[in-house]
Amino acid sequence: MKRAARILFVLAVLFLALFLVFRTPDTDPDEMRAKYGDAPSQMLALPYGREIHVRDEGPRDAPAIVLLHGSNADLHTWQPWVDALRESYRVIRFDQRGHGLTGPAADGSYSLSSFASDVDAVADRLDLDSFTLAGNSMGGAIAMAYARAHPDRLDALVLVDASGAPVGRAGGGNLAFQLAATPGLGNVMSQMLPRSLVEKSLSQSVSNKAVVTDEAVDRYWELARYPGNRAATRERFAAPRESFDVADIANVKVPTLVMWGEDDTLIPFDAAGWYMNHLPNATLVNYPDIGHLPMEEAPERSAEDLQVWLSDVRSRETEAADGTGT
Repeated sequence: MKRAARILFVLAVLFLALFLVFRTPDTDPDEMRAKYGDAPSQMLALPYGREIHVRDEGPRDAPAIVLLHGSNADLHTWQPWVDALRESYRVIRFDQRGHGLTGPAADGSYSLSSFASDVDAVADRLDLDSFTLAGNSMGGAIAMAYARAHPDRLDALVLVDASGAPVGRAGGGNLAFQLAATPGLGNVMSQMLPRSLVEKSLSQSVSNKAVVTDEAVDRYWELARYPGNRAATRERFAAPRESFDVADIANVKVPTLVMWGEDDTLIPFDAAGWYMNHLPNATLVNYPDIGHLPMEEAPERSAEDLQVWLSDVRSRETEAADGTGT
């Protein structure tokens, strides 16, 4: 027994030593804001003393599009779409609670309803009467939740490889997400968080590996370690997964574009089928040989598909208002 106790003690000391050696510290918030918060970024003041990192670009009198990034991402993931859209649209994106330069939520809540409440707060603060809401992955589920709660405020809804469907994850998946969801191990790994793990995670999420640049990996790695974000990630992954049921979305009549990479290993293409089967006013655009991030993996194609669809939606709405529709 004494020998076993000594062995366990030595192993515990070794583990602690390794943890202290390989633990990656938080990034410096001032350095991160200087690096990732330059113009046109702003820290938007919200009620109760909160601030959210926002970029608001394009003509102020143009139709507005709000973009919601996915889990462990940030507003920069939308840059290809912003480049394509900002001449004709007012394009708004922000780091969601527990992500990027926004940092952790003061109330500690990371439920879908809390994320959706931030969408409403940003829209109110920017004086948006109505807008198109687009979300990727986790952001897609938040967009769907917002559409259920505030359908009259939306012109259109765009779900890009959205979570929220009661469909099992595809095989393979994402190593970082799997580790984060593992009790105990997730806490340890979030503190160690080697850059190589972030790179592997991003690489597993996409089919077009050209998006896995050193710059992108550095950004994911550094902003994941923005003070408070790792704890927020642990909170989110410790909570039960929230999924919609048919009754949740069957009455959402907002025109919806469902965009999906057919090779998504995080959220399978079957999930697109589930949304298409139950949303009453949906159009599907799918991308062969593309993974979880069509807006980055196929930026020109996906942005053009979005613009064509939005133009069609506006035309149909105009015809209906004029009484010229069939």
